[in-house]
Amino acid sequence: QVQLVESGGELVQAGDSLGLSCAVSGRTFGSYTMGWFRQAPGKEREFVAAITRGGGATTYADSVKGRFTISRDNAKNTLYLQMNSLKPEDTAVYYCAARFGLALKVPKGEYDYWGQGTQVTVSS
Repeated sequence: QVQLVESGGELVQAGDSLGLSCAVSGRTFGSYTMGWFRQAPGKEREFVAAITRGGGATTYADSVKGRFTISRDNAKNTLYLQMNSLKPEDTAVYYCAARFGLALKVPKGEYDYWGQGTQVTVSS
């Protein structure tokens, strides 16, 4: 099985930037499509961004397009999410997820492994 551990969540102010990391265990990191999701209290977990196995293609939710950037370093078994121009609406627990498949735009139910999440709070 694959284990994922998120880090980097903090309390920040609106307009700030913040970077999240997801450390992935195992030798098969490069075989997985990776994604970021987030969940605010009382709301369903929602898609944020996804990246192909080699990092050559990405996709984003409309709510974060132009502000967030997903990337990966397969040599370090690490997934990243760079968040700029943060808004209070971005406040949520952010989760990284792994999927053994090639498709990029898929529902969260198709992801096979999940981290425990890291809290991002944006104040105004």
